[in-house]
Amino acid sequence: MAVVLFHFTTRYQQLYGGNEPLPLAMPHGHYGVNLFFIISGFVIFMTLERTRQAMDFVVSRFSRLFPAYWVCIAITFAVVAWLGLPGKEVTGLQALANGLMLHHLLLKVPHVDGVYWTLEVELLFYIAMLTLYKVGGLAHVHRLLAAGLLLKLLYAAAAHWAGIDLPWIVYRVLFLEALPWFAIGITVYQLTLGGLRLGPSHALTLALALACLATTRAWPEAVLACVFGTCVWAAARGQLAWLGHRVLVFLGAVSYPLYLLHENIGWALQRWALAAGWPFYAAVIGVLAVSLLLAWAVHVAVEIPAMRAIRRRYQASQAR
Repeated sequence: MAVVLFHFTTRYQQLYGGNEPLPLAMPHGHYGVNLFFIISGFVIFMTLERTRQAMDFVVSRFSRLFPAYWVCIAITFAVVAWLGLPGKEVTGLQALANGLMLHHLLLKVPHVDGVYWTLEVELLFYIAMLTLYKVGGLAHVHRLLAAGLLLKLLYAAAAHWAGIDLPWIVYRVLFLEALPWFAIGITVYQLTLGGLRLGPSHALTLALALACLATTRAWPEAVLACVFGTCVWAAARGQLAWLGHRVLVFLGAVSYPLYLLHENIGWALQRWALAAGWPFYAAVIGVLAVSLLLAWAVHVAVEIPAMRAIRRRYQASQAR
């Protein structure tokens, strides 16, 4: 919700709102993505530790991500083509290429919706973690995390001190920009299992992750990472019971299609509403309501049925 409100207020103003004072803002809401990366590191490592074979993980992730993603691509493309959104339109062929999820990295194809950049990062993280699982390397994850974080620091040092830009493709493929957040999530998961006993490998990973954030971004991000990591640990330990409120559970359930659908559709509807004379507050509330309704519809009609059908069929094939 922080990310959604950031896009509907601060980011909308930056792109389409002009210079007038903003009556409603969420300037730091984009940091919700960083919290998401921590949660993803936590959940994916946990999932792989409990996975019997690699294909179980592949089917689980595919059924979770792709059916809803494909439908959301179609909906977003149709709405933007209908209402228009300057600078954000793509061709039909480009929209089809978006179905790969790695379209921007592999084909340099623009996103149907700007938020898809995080899906590329996620998919690369899944591939890396699955590879690690396949070679029996989960027990050595902290060595690889340390190597990746040191490489990120090397990139920063080369650019800052020597004016050298190291190969961008390595930086992208190894998702080095998001790696500190994933590393924190993995470490928090392990600390959740073992209380707060911090071993040398955990301490090194956390220290390098925070050093990366403090030196390549800004020290407040390192502080924020500590806060986010603590919150995830507390939630996993059952110490944040208020997260079980039915409104928050609903938002959690529809969060994936909401994330996929809200940005470009929301901006196109905002432009239409504001051009029609709606007050800014009313426009934000209206597009939020539409986004939630669309997300709920995709969750109920596509995400859950497709996920169940794919997993049921896979389980049936395994039972033969």
